[in-house]
Amino acid sequence: MNSVLRIPLNTTPEQQERLQALQAAFAKVCNALAPIVQQTKVWNRVALHHLAYHSLRQRFPDLGSQMVCNAIYSVSRTSRLLFQHPQSPFNLARLAGKPLPLLRFADTCPVYFDRHTLSLKAGQLSMYTLDGRIRFALALRPEDEASFNDKKLREIVLARRIDGVFELSFLLSDETDKDALAPPVAANAEVPDYVMLEEAA
Repeated sequence: MNSVLRIPLNTTPEQQERLQALQAAFAKVCNALAPIVQQTKVWNRVALHHLAYHSLRQRFPDLGSQMVCNAIYSVSRTSRLLFQHPQSPFNLARLAGKPLPLLRFADTCPVYFDRHTLSLKAGQLSMYTLDGRIRFALALRPEDEASFNDKKLREIVLARRIDGVFELSFLLSDETDKDALAPPVAANAEVPDYVMLEEAA
């Protein structure tokens, strides 16, 4: 069974700027990858990694190898939602051979992290940015700490709320869950508000 833990970050103005810069850089990598998905109709994470990782690393050396991998995951995940979800109007079967629309990620798109780019230990959060790591003190409830110790961490997402506050979401699942290794599946096929689709000419 999955559970989501959401933690708002109490950022200084300087930290806020650094996180916004990270969001914008992450979106640039996603937007560089989107035309490859449109042209090849490949969005499987592993296949997309083989297709694009090295060229993305050359184009965006400042982002770091692991964050490039996370951007590939983001594009793969969004493409899976829009082009595979049975309820999506952009489902591959509904397109009936027409070209895929082009995904455009806004500078406010979520940033995906993993255990290499974000760590949480003894109430101290350390996360990657373009200018080195930033650290936050988190006052977690005992049950939340227990979840981190007992459950499998499936996704870490940094998003900016409407009120401008950055929030981390941790998707956790039971180790005994047979679907724990499967990618998360969205309940509906709504286009995320940080993605625009450009119809192919």
